[in-house]
Amino acid sequence: MSTLNDRQRAFADYYIESLNAEQSAIRAGYSEKYARGNAHKLVANSCIKNYIEERMKEIESDRIAKAEEVLAFLSASLRGEVLEEVVSTESIEGMIKPVILKKQLSAKDRIKAAELLGKRYALFTEKVDLEGNVGVTIIDDIGTLEDA
Repeated sequence: MSTLNDRQRAFADYYIESLNAEQSAIRAGYSEKYARGNAHKLVANSCIKNYIEERMKEIESDRIAKAEEVLAFLSASLRGEVLEEVVSTESIEGMIKPVILKKQLSAKDRIKAAELLGKRYALFTEKVDLEGNVGVTIIDDIGTLEDA
């Protein structure tokens, strides 16, 4: 598989940003005339297409939180290590000024974090009593070939 030249790589990067092939080609240094008629060919080029797919996977994986990250955040929230920003006001010389304060999460939020962690580790089980007599009824409504 051949590698991309600088202009093709620039086109692919601009295309990832805008998803507009013609404008991406122009920004990458292709002439307007070429871009107008042939930008779709650049997107269809197998090397460029593979590069775009690889970059999109990298971008996607960077954006999505992994399970370990979620569990670490819930644990930090439960322990009171996460601070939230709250807007408050303070009065200075008769004027009210907004102030941003950092405070620990509320007990309600910490309990919710504990609940979610407990669900993850199956710490809570619900007791379910099932009783009853389930009878089996067989219905023979399938006829024979002679009935058809």
